[in-house]
Amino acid sequence: MLFNIDPSDALERARDTTLLLLDVDGVLTAGELFLADSGEEIKAFSTLDGQGIKLLQNNGVQVGILSGRKSALLSKRAENLGIKIVVQGREDKLEALAELCEQHGFKKENIAYVGDDLPDIRVMKAVRLGFAVDNAHSSVKSIAHLQTQLSGGLGAVREVCDFILQAQERYDDAIAPYL
Repeated sequence: MLFNIDPSDALERARDTTLLLLDVDGVLTAGELFLADSGEEIKAFSTLDGQGIKLLQNNGVQVGILSGRKSALLSKRAENLGIKIVVQGREDKLEALAELCEQHGFKKENIAYVGDDLPDIRVMKAVRLGFAVDNAHSSVKSIAHLQTQLSGGLGAVREVCDFILQAQERYDDAIAPYL
């Protein structure tokens, strides 16, 4: 993890995280869109990220998705991972964040967000902890509190999940059942 703020400040912000919000294209995926001749969209998701999401959810941190695009495939992936908070087709992500907070009672000071491109910047600035994936656009990296060492779709979300669990001193207990 690369820090753009003081590491102790980053850890404190992660300790307070109760909701991790994720962008999709470029974060949960490598940002590539595969279209079949039929028009069907195909995306690849990392199983490492999926395991990290499950670890977070099983240890008291909710996970949600905030995407500018709509995808039935994403709905299926979210369902498979037990993600209940899924907001799709919202180009104004800041407005969607405000609605999400109002509807679910979240506070921005308890939210972390992972993004990779321009539509993510206002959300990253609004929440307590903003992460950029390694392959994010330079404008996103410059305003992120932290940057992953891994790229979107290739384990970056797992890196974020592990960081939050470690900051909250829950990582060892989270992985203990697997050891």
